Amino acid sequence: MTRLVWLGCIAYLTIGLGQLVAGSVMEPMVRAYGIGYGDGGQLVMHQFLGGLAGTLCAPWLVRIAGRKRLLLASFALMATAELIFALRPSWGIMLAVSPLAGFGFGTVETLVGSLIISAAGEKANVAMSRVEVFFGVGALTIPFAGAALIQAGQWRLAFACVGVLAALTLGLWAVLWPGVLHSSDRAGRESKRSAPTLLPLSARTRLTLAACACFFFVYVGFEMSFVHYLPSLLVQTGGLTDASATLALSVFWGAMTLGRLVAGQLADRFGGATYLIVSCAVAAAAFILMSLPSGIGLTMALIFAAGFAMSGMFAIALVFGTRAAPDRTVRVTSILMACGLLGSAVLPRITGGFLDRFDAAPTFFLLAGIAVLMLVIAAVAVASRRAGRPERAAAAEG
Repeated sequence: MTRLVWLGCIAYLTIGLGQLVAGSVMEPMVRAYGIGYGDGGQLVMHQFLGGLAGTLCAPWLVRIAGRKRLLLASFALMATAELIFALRPSWGIMLAVSPLAGFGFGTVETLVGSLIISAAGEKANVAMSRVEVFFGVGALTIPFAGAALIQAGQWRLAFACVGVLAALTLGLWAVLWPGVLHSSDRAGRESKRSAPTLLPLSARTRLTLAACACFFFVYVGFEMSFVHYLPSLLVQTGGLTDASATLALSVFWGAMTLGRLVAGQLADRFGGATYLIVSCAVAAAAFILMSLPSGIGLTMALIFAAGFAMSGMFAIALVFGTRAAPDRTVRVTSILMACGLLGSAVLPRITGGFLDRFDAAPTFFLLAGIAVLMLVIAAVAVASRRAGRPERAAAAEG
């Protein structure tokens, strides 16, 4: 169990770096290729589409190849794609390879998440929160690493760093693959021959899963909208320079990383359902206050509060959703993460268009509205799950 969690931490660190590396070197990359920002955005979109495909195909591919083979192949795909990026090939090749990198990231994130949730049992909240800490570390680190490499005139080495880390992670998983997972992986391949019939889901369970899917769509899209446009919002409303506004991202990701250190323990102590409701309420309050006129000091404090409140939402909601259908862990994990990827494509585009049309102040109100919507969806998910369980078990939910 401990070995699996630490292997998961390394995998999520790689994913955190890989998902944000293109954005961290976007400025010199578009100049070097002589393209526009729209073309750079197309590269990111291709990676997103590959990630969506990997997430959705993971349950099917597991039945064909087994978890270990699929996971190691996905790491190899990630490493190969990132090292090709580092060679600075033609832009057409960059666009062609990007979906492969995304496919690897999406498959790894889905498989590792489902493995940890299944193996951790009652400690799944703590285990997933610990793993998510390393995703946050990767997201917090890559902008600084990218900036240093840009300053040195070696921006493309940012891709090489991710590729080398993916290759090292492949080696670690290959050598240290836990024996219990090897056994369960073999058992899973044998069990597919008997084609066991899954029990149909109740109406309450379907409602719970639908609400969880909506939550992931809104949460991931909301987070990506906020981190992509926060510097621009602060430049327009707070009169900050670009460099100073970028510091706010460090405040947000720093709060996210700190919050993930304690999110699992809090969820285990008070219940996953209670954790989700309280954290969504705190985040909504922070964004509502952020939309009101205030000084930059208070705004930074609210950004920190929002980051801390949102820090455990992904991991705890993932555990919450998979526990609603424990015999479908890989499938539910795949669907929920796919919904998050869809949200990360749709909501930032909507938010960006809103910002272009209405400027910063109304956009803060839009973000506050999305935060309130997230709270409502979480309440529906919790209420539907509690209604579908015996009353005596509702208090132990999580």
